[in-house]
Amino acid sequence: MSEFVLTCCSTVDLTNEYLKERNIPYVSFHVQLGEDTYADDMGLSISQEELFKRMLDGEDAKTSQVTVQQYLDFFKGFLEEGKDVLHIALSSGISGTYNSACVAAEELKEEYPDRKLYVVDSYAASAGFGLIIDTLADMRDNGADIEELKSWIETNKKRMHHWFFTTDLTFFIKGGRVSKTSGFVGNLLGICPLLNVDCEGKLAPREKVRGKKKVIKRTLEVMLEHVQDGKDYSGKCFISQAGCFDDARALADKIEEALPKLNGGVQIYEIGATIGCHTGPGTVALFFWGDERVD
Repeated sequence: MSEFVLTCCSTVDLTNEYLKERNIPYVSFHVQLGEDTYADDMGLSISQEELFKRMLDGEDAKTSQVTVQQYLDFFKGFLEEGKDVLHIALSSGISGTYNSACVAAEELKEEYPDRKLYVVDSYAASAGFGLIIDTLADMRDNGADIEELKSWIETNKKRMHHWFFTTDLTFFIKGGRVSKTSGFVGNLLGICPLLNVDCEGKLAPREKVRGKKKVIKRTLEVMLEHVQDGKDYSGKCFISQAGCFDDARALADKIEEALPKLNGGVQIYEIGATIGCHTGPGTVALFFWGDERVD
């Protein structure tokens, strides 16, 4: 069996320590904040706190996806070592990075015809993308080969549920995801939109809930409607949060009470710089394995 490496991009929104410990190399997106450019490297180059402070102070925040050349350099290092590569990419429904990875892979297959280089569209983002990577790493460590991992994720990736809400519409308005009028009224009335990632890996608004307590309650209800095995769910559950740990913890407490068989309780991570540039502070995102996303 050929040695292979499982790789991803920085938008898994886990931690450097975790990825190093699990032997999962990653390639970074970049963010531009004012005149400065930073690698999205899970807080090493710029902390979430500094990012949001500068955004709230009025600095423009932009993101740039991983380029074809970056992917060529990234993949080539492993191929030169005689390793096969399974790369899982951020959802094509919200970024073009999957296409860039595919272009690089096709080019390198000509140069390394004896190596396997697979690129898979995760249809996922943030710690939902991270939970997919976590599951694949467990399978790898239990002896699954590259073909088994590729087949499994292609079959199961739409079972990764993403549900998220925001208590501050400011940057959703700025990014054009919410109209100025709707955003103004929403902020005034305390509307917290509840969204998910649909079956094509795109962001989809689902409900408008008035008030933080109610949207936390509703997020749990939605989870119970879709989670694998219902209240007997024994898989993992991740939450990522954008400068609102207390809100994330409040949701986590309700989940742990409702689902006592969770593997390791609810693990809370920070939303990284790339996704944080689009959400701003105030977003809580929930991820778990459930039924297949069909719309």
